[in-house]
This record gives sequence, structure tokens and C-alpha cells, in this order.
Amino acid sequence: MRQIAFYGKGGIGKSTTSQNTLAAMAEQGQRIMIVGCDPKADSTRLMLHSKAQTSVLQLAAELGAVEDVELDQVLQVGYRGVKCVESGGPEPGVGCAGRGIITAINFLEEEGAYEDLDIVSYDVLGDVVCGGFAMPIREGKAQEIYIVVSGEMMAMYAANNIARGVLKYAHSGGVRLGGLICNSRNTDREVELIEALAEKLNTQMIHFVPRDNVVQHAELRRMTVNEYAPESQQAKEYSALAEKITNNTNLTIPTPITMDELEELLIQFGILDSDDKYQEALAADGKAVATV
Repeated sequence: MRQIAFYGKGGIGKSTTSQNTLAAMAEQGQRIMIVGCDPKADSTRLMLHSKAQTSVLQLAAELGAVEDVELDQVLQVGYRGVKCVESGGPEPGVGCAGRGIITAINFLEEEGAYEDLDIVSYDVLGDVVCGGFAMPIREGKAQEIYIVVSGEMMAMYAANNIARGVLKYAHSGGVRLGGLICNSRNTDREVELIEALAEKLNTQMIHFVPRDNVVQHAELRRMTVNEYAPESQQAKEYSALAEKITNNTNLTIPTPITMDELEELLIQFGILDSDDKYQEALAADGKAVATV
């Protein structure tokens, strides 16, 4: 059984990309379970055609303890037999979501949810600056990390930070980086830019997912593209990505770069002017003077 995880900056389309890719993998015969590790509990909604399913932590809070939860109360079966579970999270402003993630994973293991599976996929919120959301990596659960990114600076910044998190636990836990998935935002020279970033991070751009409105049309109906429009070009893109992940053997220890190196890369591709940094410093100085 392979345990993979999808990470990426908030709003980059990580959950959409992961669900569409996993739907294609299920169509190709893989037995899959998705463990949503986002407190919003929206990592499985396209599979289940629902807004959000009841999470492990939500039900545990209602019943009094996670020991009172039954597996069939939190595990649902969605599109093409994909098993779906949401870890959930604490009340906003209270507690640590990371502890909730590991509580949910331990519960699933103890209840035998990991049996008869080819792939377990963790869909993890945003960046790994918060150690809690690095739990699937820290605890040795997720062994292959796929980072969803685009040609936007902050998406690349987040991808680099996630690579730092993978590096931190690569030697102690054996986690590896499987590649970057470029979820296109139609930015300038996007393919070349992400390929260059991948090279610097000692990985690959495993696939370029073009921007297509059919993704939004499917989401409005709470469906994956593979189910909503199986003959579309976008469905073929997700199927191609699914095959690449299934056959991927290029698992590496990443080599994250500095912020200066990231800016140099953006300058090299004409995305950032060489004097932008200077102008930003001047603007910051101006604001500081204005507040004195």
C-alpha cells in the first residue's frame, strides 16, 4: 500500500486537483481511501456529491470521545468505490488541528480502515509552516508528497516551504518528494518556470494541468471532471496525471532554495523586475517614516 499526500498553498486548487486525480486512479482500478486533513472537511465532497461529510473529530465531540466513534459513522464510499474520511478540526481559535489529524489517522488504523487498499491519500491544508499540518509527514504516514503549485510567486514560495518540511523528515521518516503538479493560472512562461523550480528542488514537474472552465462546472455540481465530463480533454489530463503518479519512481530528497534564489528565478524568467525588491524596500521605508 502506498501512502501519498497532496500539499499546496491555500486556494491553489489542491483539493480539486487531488480528487480529480484520485477519481481517475480509481477508474484505472486502484483501491483508494482519501483522508481529508483540512478542518473545513471539504477534501471529499466531489467524491460524495455533498457539501461536507461528518468528520471524526466532529462526531467524537458529539459523542464525548473518539473511542465512542464507529468506523461506519465516519467512513463513506464515493465515486468508483473510493473510501472517504475527514479528520475535521477543533473549534476555530481552540486547539491544534495537527493533533486532530493524527487522532483521526490512529483511529482509522485501529479500526482496520487501511485494509485492502492500494493507495491512501492525505489532502493537507496549505503550507507546513504549522508543524501540526506536517503530521502525516512527521509521523511517517505519508511517504510520497506531491505539491500543487502554479506560476504565481506565493504559490512557488509555499512549494519551497513544503519542500523544506519534506527535507526535515526525509532522513528520519523516509518521506520523499514525488513531484510538482502545476495547476495552471495562465501566468507568463508557466511551464518553463515550474520546470526550472522543480530542477532547483531536485524533483520533477510531474504534470501540467491546463486551466479549463469544465472544472468549475463540475465543482458546482459537486462532481469530479472524470464523472461530469468523462470525454473532455480535462478528464484526459487528470487520467494522464493519475498514470504518472501510479508509475512514478522518481522519489527524491528535495533541495529547497532561499528567498533570494526564488526571486532570482523570477527575475530570470521576466516575472519580477530586478529593481522590484529595491522599490518594495523604499515603500516599506516610506510607511515606517509615515508612522513615526
